[in-house]
Amino acid sequence: MAKFFIDRPIFAWVIAIFIIAAGIIGIRSLPISQYPSVAAPTITLTATYPGASAQVMEDSVLAVIERNMYGVDGLDYMTTSADSSGSGSVSITFTPETDEDLAQVDVQNKLSEVLNNLPATVQQYGVTVSKARDNFLMIVMLSSDVHSIEEMNDYAQRNIVPELQRIDGVGKVQLFGAQRAMRIWVDPKKLQNYNLSFSTVTNALSAQNVQISAGSIGSLPAAQGQTISATVTAQGQLSTAEEFGNIILVSNTDGSNVYLKDVAKVSLGMEDYSASIRLNGVNTTGMAVMLSNSGNALATATAVQEKMATLKKYFPQGMSWKNPYNTSKFVDLSIQKVIHTLLEAIALVFLVMFLFLQNIRYTLIPTIVVPISLLGGFAFISYMGMSINVLTMFAMVLVIGIVVDDAIVVVENVERIMATEGLPPKEATKKAMGQISGAVIGITAVLISVFVPLAMFSGATGNIYKQFALTMAASIAFSAFLALTLTPALCATMLKPIPKGHHEEKKGFFGWFNKKFTAWTHGYEGWVAKVLRKTFRMMIVYIGLAVVGVFLFMRLPTAFLPTEDQGFIMVSVQLPAGATKERTDATLAQVTQLAKSIPEIENIITVSGFSFSGSGQNMAMGFAMLKDWNERKTPGSDAESVAGKLTGMMMGTLKDGFGIAVTPPPIMELGNGSGLTINLQDRNNTGHAALLAKRNELIQKMRASGLFDPSTVRASGLEDAPQLKIDINRAAAAAQGISFSDIRTALATSLGSSYVNDFPNQGRLQRVMVQADANSRMQPADILNLTVPNSSGVAVPLSTIATVSWENGMEQSVRFNGYPAMGLSASPATGVSTGQAMAAVQKMVDEMGSGYSLEWGGQSREEAKGGSQTLILYALSIAAVFLVLAALYESWSIPLAVILVIPLGLIGAALGVTGRNLFEGLLGKVPSFTNDIYFQVGFITVMGLSAKNAILIIEFAKDLQAQGKSALQAALAAAHLRFRPIIMTSFAFILGVVPLYIASGASSASQRAIGTTVFWGMLIGTILSVFLVPLFYVIVRKLFKETAHEHEMAAKHAAESGAMMIEDIPFEDEEDSDKKH
Repeated sequence: MAKFFIDRPIFAWVIAIFIIAAGIIGIRSLPISQYPSVAAPTITLTATYPGASAQVMEDSVLAVIERNMYGVDGLDYMTTSADSSGSGSVSITFTPETDEDLAQVDVQNKLSEVLNNLPATVQQYGVTVSKARDNFLMIVMLSSDVHSIEEMNDYAQRNIVPELQRIDGVGKVQLFGAQRAMRIWVDPKKLQNYNLSFSTVTNALSAQNVQISAGSIGSLPAAQGQTISATVTAQGQLSTAEEFGNIILVSNTDGSNVYLKDVAKVSLGMEDYSASIRLNGVNTTGMAVMLSNSGNALATATAVQEKMATLKKYFPQGMSWKNPYNTSKFVDLSIQKVIHTLLEAIALVFLVMFLFLQNIRYTLIPTIVVPISLLGGFAFISYMGMSINVLTMFAMVLVIGIVVDDAIVVVENVERIMATEGLPPKEATKKAMGQISGAVIGITAVLISVFVPLAMFSGATGNIYKQFALTMAASIAFSAFLALTLTPALCATMLKPIPKGHHEEKKGFFGWFNKKFTAWTHGYEGWVAKVLRKTFRMMIVYIGLAVVGVFLFMRLPTAFLPTEDQGFIMVSVQLPAGATKERTDATLAQVTQLAKSIPEIENIITVSGFSFSGSGQNMAMGFAMLKDWNERKTPGSDAESVAGKLTGMMMGTLKDGFGIAVTPPPIMELGNGSGLTINLQDRNNTGHAALLAKRNELIQKMRASGLFDPSTVRASGLEDAPQLKIDINRAAAAAQGISFSDIRTALATSLGSSYVNDFPNQGRLQRVMVQADANSRMQPADILNLTVPNSSGVAVPLSTIATVSWENGMEQSVRFNGYPAMGLSASPATGVSTGQAMAAVQKMVDEMGSGYSLEWGGQSREEAKGGSQTLILYALSIAAVFLVLAALYESWSIPLAVILVIPLGLIGAALGVTGRNLFEGLLGKVPSFTNDIYFQVGFITVMGLSAKNAILIIEFAKDLQAQGKSALQAALAAAHLRFRPIIMTSFAFILGVVPLYIASGASSASQRAIGTTVFWGMLIGTILSVFLVPLFYVIVRKLFKETAHEHEMAAKHAAESGAMMIEDIPFEDEEDSDKKH
């Protein structure tokens, strides 16, 4: 193949141009995201039942839906949550391979089977099915000097929310606020004066606010001679507050009427008053945009901004929009940073090559090949439907060192043959390719075999590994292909011939470097000879090193992914159970003041009445946006520290309620906070009180264990609160002829709000809502003053048949996979890894006795699933390398010599990570390096590269031995020959990752994590392996005698590869070998 392309350089260029074109087209069409899409598809059903308590919502609505969902295909787990604000949701999470559109259809069908069994009110409000992720991509805000918040909310609901929902990638848009509604505020005292009840009001509205479809005059069949036809209209639906006020409730015989306006205030208000949003303490209208499961963050955010810019043209005078919270900015910056790193890496690799090759033409060849291989990688990513994300970009950075390698091996060999044999470039290239095509294919096969097992994983971790592994494998494959086609063609056309035996003497810096390097090579050979004499002792040293490596590796704290500074922090605020929105807003105002006093915080958005763990008047949350990364260079200004500072300030100053600030998790779709997400399940239905006691016991144990930061261990969701219980005396009610449905209407309408029907308002149907006036539903006594009609039509106060009492009751009811559950969240203490913390919690729950179990949620769930896979992963990769080598060398023993190198890389990686943690600890920073996904990916890369270095030495040693040298001589000669290319390619790779090692700014934690592992793994691994690989070869040869078949194959291989002119290397005559190298 190489010969074919050496004779046809243009053909080689044409193929390369095709690869370049495919890569560029690929890059232009590729979506950009921070991480591959990892979260399993989740479908959420939301139901509304105004006035219902958590228990009623759970029993009559959610349990009904939940029971019917078990048959859905691909169901992984299901959580239901009901809270006493009358809203409830069922979240169904599917296995990652499920098609989300089919899943949604499936869920919709299952829902329609039980829809008729739900209470009428719930059906009237409707059950919505959405496939959005539950975290916010961005928050779009409206502000205006002229319009009220109510007007802006209504405008947003009509004109902006529907437009944004149509954008591709948007799962759901949540408006904090509500559209207009016709509010009828009834005064119960006036009702009583007129001897009326709430039922009278709702019945009159239902009867008098209706559509009339009258038909037409002159419709067919018409009478003979009819000359005209016309549509008849009649006003049935009312549209203004005045018209509603004139609804007649009772018409008396004396001609007098009682109108609605006599007993109620009628006005246009808001449909719902539960949530409000502020920016830096100022009331605004806010819409949270949530991604769909498959949506791409960057593309969607850009589309939303473009759409808002278009819509702005039609805004009413004085209204404007801004987008203070946008998580996609971080994604964009992260990718830009990695691209910078990529360019820096290419430059550094170029420098290393120039230092060793000392000739600009030789250096240019690998430099031309690298970008082409990378573009091939991009073409492949695009073909596989993956995205440009932090992982695929890291793969590109790491692959540079490997790609350069293939090119260097070719160039170096051609140069050596030209210098020693004086052949012209074309012939020299042909000869060189004959010698090393096998090695290039072998190394490629080995490197690809290391990465392929990574692509076979399941779950979120699998998806992360897959994108990394496939990008690596594809780029390496392209690189090998180019090393066999374009590189030889370039060598044959670009290089200048060198007269035989003439290796020009370099002057200046290069001359000095060459002298030094020659001296090092001699020193190195002396050391290798010493190592080979003391095989037994050195193996003991090796075993010792391997044990140290494994020990350090086992001691590394584990984690899922490093916590990134994403440029914002989340604040969760909760007031005591039963607190009102007024109190919540006052506490939020304090939080805003505190946040504004921290210099790193630029903006703070607070949402009252809503939080990710439940909604209610006492719940609130906030997002504090930090200044740009460039302005936060000083230590202690990163997101983690700012969150700590803000939490401390809130702990110290908030009197009413408590607040906690957390950094967002590395992958937003896996939950809403970093740290652990725990669900404690009650398997034996021991009841709410027992589960609550166990949960509190677990919280105490976790706080006391010392493994958690005590302030972060807390229950998620709403706590139990005092509730007012109405006891109805059924005998008394029956005696007076009072029907239960009237009692129900009176309570539901006055205290909850009753949605009666709709009215047309500016081209849109909006709700008509009836509720008691605010002043008449504030105190327990007000309830007893409500009136209900008895059998003779007289309005009787409830106090005649009912009493009220206080009791503690459930504000939120959560179920996980059908069992009652309670959620907790916690962050491990400084220096404790999530892995250790998870094991501890598992143990605590196991000690609780039967009937209680633990289910992880969010990111913890993925970590628990992924943790069990890592050792299998390493084993598979090692096995793959072994088998590929056995196939290449037609021998079961030689691959052992290569496999023995792997612990050397592990020593380096584990030492590097441990050392860097210690060093950060000394500097007073929090040690942040762990055995996470990046460590694993980095270590696997190190494994492949260490194996490659070993192959370079062993391939030569094997050929030399086949020509009759002893194992010892062969190993020494091979080490001497391959020292320079191994050092050159390894250092090219090591320098290529330096930019990752020292990264700062957006997404720097990930870059440092992978950089540290690879840098130290390769540095220490290379230094150890150049000494120990010859030893492994000798030992394997001693232990396993060569079979006749092996010998025959080896001799054949040696003869084919021209055996490197070994006879010319006298080991005694130093001068001679210097000239050749």
